[in-house]
Amino acid sequence: MGVLGIVSRPAILFYTFLIILYFSWQIITKKNKLFYVLSAAAYFMAAEVFFRMTKAYFFWETGKYAVIWFCLLGMFYLGFKRNAAPYVVYLLLLLPGILVSFEDIAYDLDFRRAVFFNLSGPLCLSVAALFTYGRTVTFSEITKIIDYIVYPLIATTVYVIVYSPDVRDVITNTASNSAVSGGYGPNQMATVLGLGVFLLLTRLFIPYKNLLVHWTMMFFLIIMAYRALLTFSRGGVLTAIIICVVFIGVFFLATNFKVRLKTSAKLIALITTALAIWTFTIFQTGGMIENRYENKDALGREKEDITTGRGDLFMAEIGAFKENPVFGVGVGRVKSVFQEELGVDLPTHNEVSRMFSEHGVFGFFALLILIFAPIITKSKGRRNIYFWPFLLFWFLTIAHSSMRLAAPAFIYALCLLNIDYAPEKENSLHRE
Repeated sequence: MGVLGIVSRPAILFYTFLIILYFSWQIITKKNKLFYVLSAAAYFMAAEVFFRMTKAYFFWETGKYAVIWFCLLGMFYLGFKRNAAPYVVYLLLLLPGILVSFEDIAYDLDFRRAVFFNLSGPLCLSVAALFTYGRTVTFSEITKIIDYIVYPLIATTVYVIVYSPDVRDVITNTASNSAVSGGYGPNQMATVLGLGVFLLLTRLFIPYKNLLVHWTMMFFLIIMAYRALLTFSRGGVLTAIIICVVFIGVFFLATNFKVRLKTSAKLIALITTALAIWTFTIFQTGGMIENRYENKDALGREKEDITTGRGDLFMAEIGAFKENPVFGVGVGRVKSVFQEELGVDLPTHNEVSRMFSEHGVFGFFALLILIFAPIITKSKGRRNIYFWPFLLFWFLTIAHSSMRLAAPAFIYALCLLNIDYAPEKENSLHRE
């Protein structure tokens, strides 16, 4: 699929249409609808960047709309739990910001774009969370759902390798590099590749049963880590590192002495491999990647702003919140704040500050729901080894890349699942 994306982009568009029909048919006809809904949403969430790079989408937000569609289809058959009401409240708290925008912007194409662009992510999160809240999957099911995320990320990795095979020719400075990101945004590429690194790292400690599959996946773990570094976008890479460390800690505490001993040996191999990848990347980039993470330019001079302008955007949004603390400036209006105060025409990079600036105090309470609803669920005994890494991925990602992708929304929803670790009977996965 990665090679086909280079050779024939219309074929990928046809493939997009085909798999929407395929997954929809699976959900409608199969008995274990929960598993098939989550698999379909997982696949499309992970394929979103690949489809955007290859122009294989009907709308720019096709990935988010697909996740919404599959979850709504799931709710048509399975409904949703009453305890998921906080996510309905979360959506309702966003309505005042829309009304403020409606008052200030004429209802034309610009208004619709402003609202849909900024609220497609929150809408995707709320629908996915409504569907997953209070539901239970088996451990083998969650590992297969993770595989459905990994498959499109492998295609994405192959695509960026074929797109820019000679790294040294395109890296000339320490700025984020779209040439080695498949011609797409480095920030979002680093985000999805970082997610792939994390998911495959978890399979290092929870290995595939088939050795050939296992070592093939470990090979792609190395390649994804290398390509994520080459984007020169630090947010996605640092997020991946943090959630990997958290998962290792959770896994270590949740296992017995024998497994911990094996984990320690794997950790030594992992650290050695990580150092080798880092050293190779320094060599391939002529030391540029080292300067990037040390906040230096191509000549080795230290830069003044480590946030590459994001700090100024954040402060501008906080200023907008202080001036409009109740209802905010309105959905999609923060771009005009950036233009007036900073002279730049940029969308927000931080969903947390956007919630404050565009929704005011309503955004503050909406954010509290997103943070504490899953934590309360976890405190009531929900078992999910991926809970803390997934929740952290959501928060750290929206803090540096807003909700431009479906990934933080759907991964957030996955952290709400309860995992049944009891041994399963043969062929029980699909319960047919």
